[in-house]
Amino acid sequence: MLEHVPAWLGKALRNVRAGHAGLAAARIGGADVVHAHGFRLQSAAFVDGEAFDPMFTADEEDAVAPPLEWSAPPPGTKALALIVEDPDAPGLEPMVHYLGWGMEPRAGKLFEGEEPPVMGQNSLLRTDWLAPDPPTGHGKHDYVFQLFALDAPLELAAGSGRGAFIDEAEGRVLGIAMLTATYERR
Repeated sequence: MLEHVPAWLGKALRNVRAGHAGLAAARIGGADVVHAHGFRLQSAAFVDGEAFDPMFTADEEDAVAPPLEWSAPPPGTKALALIVEDPDAPGLEPMVHYLGWGMEPRAGKLFEGEEPPVMGQNSLLRTDWLAPDPPTGHGKHDYVFQLFALDAPLELAAGSGRGAFIDEAEGRVLGIAMLTATYERR
């Protein structure tokens, strides 16, 4: 999709970005809950802060979500929810690449291409992995995986979007495990 933006326009829009302050974690979390009680998220496909393998991006026709694994969430966790956002996307809010919930509230994993039990909408209003696809010339983008440990199950319908998720999760966050991958279209 965005790979068709001309490189000159991507470069001109280099400073137009939603920003990390708009991430779901910044909106409904805080420093006190990030990695609370050792709650961590990792992937066998990339190291935190390092580049995605192109197989998980729009460069691959059949790209799927990377594998994820998390440690035990904080005590009292009743629900887990995952959102992956690109705060460097041109726009007013981060671009949502993945939104899902319903994983058991304990240490666990999602295999490569596996979806959470309940899927919400990405920014293209679909309920699947939206492969990273930054505009050519726009520079490096962060893709921030945020796994929320919540004190109550989400009462959201499948296909709900980011706004409904934030409204439902606000005030219920016990912990956030975060992991970032980067990608830049050459």
